[in-house]
Amino acid sequence: MNKRKQPKGSTEKLWYVIPALILTGLITFLLISNLEQLTWTNFRKGLNSDLLIFLAIGIFAQLVDGTMGMGYGATSTSFLLAFGVPPVASSMAVHVAEMFSTGASALSHFKYKNVNKKLVMNLLIPGVMGSVVGAYVLTDIIDGKAIKPFIACYMIILALLIIRKGLKSNIKKKKVKRLQPLALFGGFMDAVGGGGWGPIVTSSLMGKGRDPRYTIGSVNTTEFGVAFASGITFILFEGINHWQIIIGLVIGGIIAAPVAASVVHKIPRKPMTLVVGVLLILLSLRTIIFG
Repeated sequence: MNKRKQPKGSTEKLWYVIPALILTGLITFLLISNLEQLTWTNFRKGLNSDLLIFLAIGIFAQLVDGTMGMGYGATSTSFLLAFGVPPVASSMAVHVAEMFSTGASALSHFKYKNVNKKLVMNLLIPGVMGSVVGAYVLTDIIDGKAIKPFIACYMIILALLIIRKGLKSNIKKKKVKRLQPLALFGGFMDAVGGGGWGPIVTSSLMGKGRDPRYTIGSVNTTEFGVAFASGITFILFEGINHWQIIIGLVIGGIIAAPVAASVVHKIPRKPMTLVVGVLLILLSLRTIIFG
């Protein structure tokens, strides 16, 4: 009996070890490849009010995402666009930051046993494929300035989707079919729009009556792979810049991830859903009107 249980324990550890190793490797790579920028002068330049704003955005976005299973990209992208950050820079910063925040979120959700491993494995590969294609399209094919108002419109649609799904109650559980196409589409739209994985995938699964706790935990865990794939694609085609935004989002996300995972089933979701949805609509309308 002990021999049969041992591999299971080893498999459980991999869910902690793999994200930790990937994040460690990513940090090492970023430090080595950007040594010339890591000077005291640049560090002092980055310590201003803007960094605190990006830090606050990172904390708020991760709290929303970790407790609702959606909204990190939509929330942070909407705030960044409203703050005047270009679409490509915004999406790149959000996805590079998500490589860290979703890693912390995945570890936290697994710690609190909010993860359905089978669901994660079904969503992971198509989600990664969609995110890579979306990141390539945004960096190499589409003009960021031209697509900015369309992204804002897309954010409004996501916000309405978040509100509609969040207000539903007593949803009967139905078998979810075509998980792979859902993940592929979610990954693509997430990379192109700077958000959408959660609103598209989480809302679709919960709309079919899936358990909120395991849906949120599993989709957040899968998002680590999706964000990592799109983030690497952005790095390869765009390089790393806008460090101030990335650092603020990363630190904010890492701070908020464990808190969100621990209270995912305690926070009243309907009031929070309404607040987040209305906020995203207002931010997106501001982007459309004022550019």
